[in-house]
Amino acid sequence: MSIQGFVRVAAACPVIRVVDCKFNSEQTLVLIQDACKREVNIAVFPELGLTGYTCGDLFQHRMLRESAREALLWLVKEARNIYPGLCIVGVPIELNGCIFNCAAVFQSGEILGLVPKTFLPNYHEFQEARYFSTPDALQQNHIILGGKSIPFGTDLLFEATDVEGLIFGVELCEDLWVPIPPSSYQAIAGATILFNLSASNEVLGKVEYRKQLVANQSARCIAGYVYSSSGYGESSTDIVFGGHGLIAEIGTILAESTRFQRESQLTIADLDLDHILHDRTHIKTFHQNQEASLRRSFRRIPITVVSTHARQRLPLARSVIAHPFVPSEFTHLNIACKEIFQTQTMAMAKRLEHVGTSSVSIGVSGGLDSTLALIAICKSFDMLSRCRSGIRAFSMPGFGTSLRTMNNAARLMRSLNVSITEIDIRRLAFDQMKAIDHFPFGINIDKLDFESFVTELNRLPTHSRHDLVFENIQARIRTNLLMNTGFVIGTGDMSELALGWCTYNADQMSMYNPNANIPKTLVKFLVKWIAESDCHGLDRDTLLDIVATEISPELLPLTNGVQPQSTEATIGPYELHDFFLYHFLRWGATPDKILFLARHAKFDKDYSLEEIKKWLIVFITRFFANQFKRSCMPDGPKVGSVGLSPRGDWRMPSDAHAQAWLDRLDQFPSV
Repeated sequence: MSIQGFVRVAAACPVIRVVDCKFNSEQTLVLIQDACKREVNIAVFPELGLTGYTCGDLFQHRMLRESAREALLWLVKEARNIYPGLCIVGVPIELNGCIFNCAAVFQSGEILGLVPKTFLPNYHEFQEARYFSTPDALQQNHIILGGKSIPFGTDLLFEATDVEGLIFGVELCEDLWVPIPPSSYQAIAGATILFNLSASNEVLGKVEYRKQLVANQSARCIAGYVYSSSGYGESSTDIVFGGHGLIAEIGTILAESTRFQRESQLTIADLDLDHILHDRTHIKTFHQNQEASLRRSFRRIPITVVSTHARQRLPLARSVIAHPFVPSEFTHLNIACKEIFQTQTMAMAKRLEHVGTSSVSIGVSGGLDSTLALIAICKSFDMLSRCRSGIRAFSMPGFGTSLRTMNNAARLMRSLNVSITEIDIRRLAFDQMKAIDHFPFGINIDKLDFESFVTELNRLPTHSRHDLVFENIQARIRTNLLMNTGFVIGTGDMSELALGWCTYNADQMSMYNPNANIPKTLVKFLVKWIAESDCHGLDRDTLLDIVATEISPELLPLTNGVQPQSTEATIGPYELHDFFLYHFLRWGATPDKILFLARHAKFDKDYSLEEIKKWLIVFITRFFANQFKRSCMPDGPKVGSVGLSPRGDWRMPSDAHAQAWLDRLDQFPSV
């Protein structure tokens, strides 16, 4: 079986000599040996790699074709004892008086199939129709080669018997450049990985277009796409080949070779079959193409892929991003951040225009979430050419509010020129606790006035400062006050909703929430980005101090003026929870795979594997237990690839059990 759904592939580009088939097969074998050492499962080589692509009219000479056939048989034999994986090499094949530009697929000393090129370019520098025939000229679907009957045709798919979902198809160069490439039909028929043997020469601007073709075809086909093009050694009479290797998965380039190298190269990546299979089951329009008469009949060739060397691989031959919600490429940083703000701003502006309100209310705590939401609503008012005085910002300190967050909230609101109101909610909370006969921390409040109660709170030992009702009363008072003042802007983020780290009908509720589908790690990143790049008149030091403040609900009483509550100490680090959330929602990853990926994301540098597993259990347990809070979450714009809206991305019964997911973790104690 495969390791957590990963299949290691390679785009190989050996140095060649034009028409020197012996030399070319030997150089190919060297890269096959390298592929074996690096645990590659399937390696693809360039188009006509055993002869060279630029042989010209020499392709019409029988001597070259016989030499190529002998080189192929020699290579298949020699690779048998040194490489258990699959190879795909380019070779000219003659059959019934026609010459075909072919891909030969072989493994363990056997040629499994020959796939001819479908579309022959015959324009500009390409004159393939001069030498080769199209598959239309095929009169039979097999060929005798090396004394064996071998499947021959464009209708071949290679299906693994030992890896669920691994089926691959092959096309050659120009096949990718046509309106409907053969790989499109292969994917519809079930191929999850597509290989392309190419000889694409280099001209100015072509490299980016080529990358777009590969990435886009992998996206349209919801597949992995492995592309290998000719390199050093091809004739430079009129054109030059750079040796471009590309590996893509569902629209993302995972690996790319360095072009214009004078030595052989092996470009490697691990393709995630789980990603591909998840999206194919999730995106129903992919299968509608079959109903549109695009289905073709394919012969399935059985293969084995990883049974001989299935072991844990460290590291993965692909990057696993520790913070998948956070923009990582510096060149795209500003674009991504501005896109998020524009999404929030446009959504808020539309909603305000629709409901016809000229003012909004928002609670500002001095924390990350309310900071981002307040800045977003200010931008919406600016877009609508409305005065920011219509933004009613409320500071509502309670029993756990620290001086640091109070001051930061005040400075933030002043710098944004919004209307500011401060309401101390402590006395209101005290009155409500009296009304419902709740004795917080065992204090008999019936016999105390407010001032005496505050004195008693200050005497509490640290270990006894736990009372959920005490916390929820404060949270609901704040929301109730806001609701009574007008149209309420929510501030809670997607991570809190995922974990249920919010009070039902309190910070969980609003009339619109621009942060609803933004996870905590991205909220923190955005606030920091504003501080460091575009403050818009805001106090940079205040924003940076908000970023540096420990995340806390600030609901329990302070201990000597210090906040005893730490959200991450209670429920776990948000960077881990956001990592879990992304892979759980976006890819439907199993718990054991999430642990595996977390290890490769280098989290084990800061957390032990036991800690990561502990917090993953917390995530799973809380996620399943708190769907009822998400089922009635307010409207809010989707800004990324995943969301939790019950009207959009995520529909889940509130009574779903997490046991199967927790049991899966118990089955994999060592990761």
